[in-house]
Amino acid sequence: MTLLYIVLATLAGGLLSVAIAASLTVHLLGRVVKSLVSLSAGVLLATALLNMLPEAFESDAEAHALFATLLAGLLFFFLLEKVELYRHTHHHEGDGHHHHHHFDAEQAGRGGWSVLLGDSIHNFCDGIIIAAAFLTDVQLGVVTALAIIAHEIPQEVGDYIVLLNAGLSRRRALAYNALSGGAAVVGGVVGYFVVGPWKALFPYLLVVAASSFIYVAVADLLPQMQRRLPLRDTAAQVAWLVAGVSIVLLAMNGMHHSH
Repeated sequence: MTLLYIVLATLAGGLLSVAIAASLTVHLLGRVVKSLVSLSAGVLLATALLNMLPEAFESDAEAHALFATLLAGLLFFFLLEKVELYRHTHHHEGDGHHHHHHFDAEQAGRGGWSVLLGDSIHNFCDGIIIAAAFLTDVQLGVVTALAIIAHEIPQEVGDYIVLLNAGLSRRRALAYNALSGGAAVVGGVVGYFVVGPWKALFPYLLVVAASSFIYVAVADLLPQMQRRLPLRDTAAQVAWLVAGVSIVLLAMNGMHHSH
């Protein structure tokens, strides 16, 4: 039964992002993604700080070792992003082009295949995280999957626009996006069979997952929101951020009551 939960949870993010990308125009997608960035920042932070880390620290694992894992995780994701930045070519400011924030011509310069490969690896790791969370506790698995899906949708939709900018047709871009999303299912199944026997490692895996969520929210999503905006747009950002936190709290309470 747990394996079925893992497969369904890992499928959901990819299917939802492809469905959204297929149903909206590029202009509308750009507007939707901006709102989803704020929502997913709230979901990721709330899941990491209110769910994953408490779960890890309530285990028998030593607190110092868990904090050391958290620090190592944050540094690892920082270095990983450094490697990504060095590997890809970026546009220079003042190049005379108008760019969509976060998924513009800057990213198209990376080339569609580079984006797909990076996203597939990312999705595979997400699948392992979801598997570890479900194997720890079904409630934790549901909330973790929710957080990953919330982040996955704007990311996948952004990648879809990158693929269009890189010259792919809508159909091919959607097909490649679906394949990339499938890597999460593979990660979930691998995680179930490989991680399952190593229960003592679960608290550390949860802390690494939490460090990933915190890093993505603080280093990637929140900086996108830190721009001078009209009061109405700022209020909308804050509302979406609070909505993200509220979704996690409601999911946690709903699961507690159902136990």
